[in-house]
Amino acid sequence: MPENTTEHGQSRTDPFVEPGHTGYTLVYDAADLVVGPADADSPNRLRRIEGGALVVADGRVVAVGDTADVTREYPAENADTAVDASGKAVTPGFVDPHTHALFAGDRSDEFARKLRGESYQEILAGGGGILKTVRAVRDASTEELAANLTEHLDRMLAFGTTTVEVKSGYGLDTETELRMLDAIDSAAGAHPVDVVPTFMGAHAVPEGTDADDYVDAVVEEQLPAVAEQGVAEFCDVFCDEGAFTAAQSRRVLEAGVERGLTPKIHAEEFARIGGSEVGADVGAASADHLLNATDEDAAALAEAGVTPVLLPGTAFGLGADYADPSLFDEPAIASDFNPNCYARSMGFAATLACVGMGMTPEDALVAATRNAARAVDRDDGLGTLQPGAPGDCLVLDAPSFVHVPYEFGESTVETVVKNGGVVYER
Repeated sequence: MPENTTEHGQSRTDPFVEPGHTGYTLVYDAADLVVGPADADSPNRLRRIEGGALVVADGRVVAVGDTADVTREYPAENADTAVDASGKAVTPGFVDPHTHALFAGDRSDEFARKLRGESYQEILAGGGGILKTVRAVRDASTEELAANLTEHLDRMLAFGTTTVEVKSGYGLDTETELRMLDAIDSAAGAHPVDVVPTFMGAHAVPEGTDADDYVDAVVEEQLPAVAEQGVAEFCDVFCDEGAFTAAQSRRVLEAGVERGLTPKIHAEEFARIGGSEVGADVGAASADHLLNATDEDAAALAEAGVTPVLLPGTAFGLGADYADPSLFDEPAIASDFNPNCYARSMGFAATLACVGMGMTPEDALVAATRNAARAVDRDDGLGTLQPGAPGDCLVLDAPSFVHVPYEFGESTVETVVKNGGVVYER
């Protein structure tokens, strides 16, 4: 029995599929079935089942346990789809709670500039960085933007991401921000990955614009139009040196709340200027980056129920110090996929979380699944394989989930099941 394996025994939620009926998907004989975090009183971090099986019907997990027990009620021959996971690990699908995956243009030249010593802020001040992408996005059609996002979603799915948050924020004017959200909605409607849309008009200050004046435009023009459009679920802001102050960020997020958008915040990435405090005060779903956060910041976030989201790929790409996960209660991790952090793999984020930030493989998996789901306000069991949870799981070409961070040069994902349907096979 592998480490952290709990006692076998089937668990089930009724009513879903009556035993012996068809209309379900079965994944069986998994060498290492990771159901999710263990109960609070368990000595183990994860609930794991050796020789486990799970059943999905109507998009939800209906049974999980020892294969012999599960298949007695849900035989393989009666299943619509039966996946033999012999010798393989099965985990919940990854939830990526922070990306800027909708963009146009190319910024590979900035990789070399950073290696020559230019900072992120210097590149931005010279019209590069976010502002370069803004120009490319404004020149692209909505159809081109949706096609770009679809390509990225395809790659993310192949790496095991089944739910992903995608931000606007490369428009920085009302028309383009709305077009970005339309493109997100269009791509999401035609793709198996669940996409969580976020409005981030306050991503940077447009060229030739005063920051306060631009915040006025976000609050008075962009947010009302975004709310009327009805695509975005969250409102985010880049609270940091060279972007928006704590006071400006608070104004944007409070205006978003008034328009029905849940707040999120980029906080304490380059400097500690009070972003965590703002996130706590406005009841943000998450505060993200947190490279310069303190014990005080972490305590404020925990007390307010704000999920800390750590982005190890960003620190890796910038050659910066990593965030300290030991400060935080149940942190999530995300890819932060964007033109400045070109990494679409949550498996790679898990590797960096372990090697760069000192997380255990168990903690990294929870951070990439259950905790990441909390960062996008999903409380229906997403990120676990508990009965009643969405039927999103990964079959790995490896005997243990530890191979996700361990095999950092390639993806271990062999099969992706989304809402009970096989949507990717390698």
